[in-house]
Amino acid sequence: MKPEDIRRSVAAVIDHFRAHPHEAMSEDKPARALLESGLRFRVEGPNSWVITTDMTKALGGDASAPSPGWLRRAAQAACEATMVAIRAAQEGVQLDTLEVTIGSISDDRGMLGDSGGIHPGPTESRAHIKVSSKGTPEAKLREIVEWAEQHSPVTDSLARAVPHSLEIEIA
Repeated sequence: MKPEDIRRSVAAVIDHFRAHPHEAMSEDKPARALLESGLRFRVEGPNSWVITTDMTKALGGDASAPSPGWLRRAAQAACEATMVAIRAAQEGVQLDTLEVTIGSISDDRGMLGDSGGIHPGPTESRAHIKVSSKGTPEAKLREIVEWAEQHSPVTDSLARAVPHSLEIEIA
């Protein structure tokens, strides 16, 4: 889709939600992980979407697919890139380059229960965003990227405490 089409689409959604704010809340489409074997899982979503995960051989997996942690970073990279592209389109900026890299540091003792209080998730997350647009001032590009980082749903869900509940069903 062209930036102008993105701008029109986003503007229409914003206008709709301003007129009907109660329609802005929705339940996100669930992901369901099904054990295939060992540490390999098939994750299903709507519209026949499927991804597979596995763990490294060091942890007993076959290293046949990305780990869930890598998919978290992939989701964050894709989300931040999407938000940069949306904001650039809203601002009438044609991007020539957009590359988002998400890295993190983890202490694996946390996920293995040998932690002594170490958290199981990453201890640090970082984003590196490379962006260019001919004729667009650097300050404007920085403003677009900073806005995108602040409005990325995936980054937001990782940067703040999101209430979580657990329901257990014994089959």
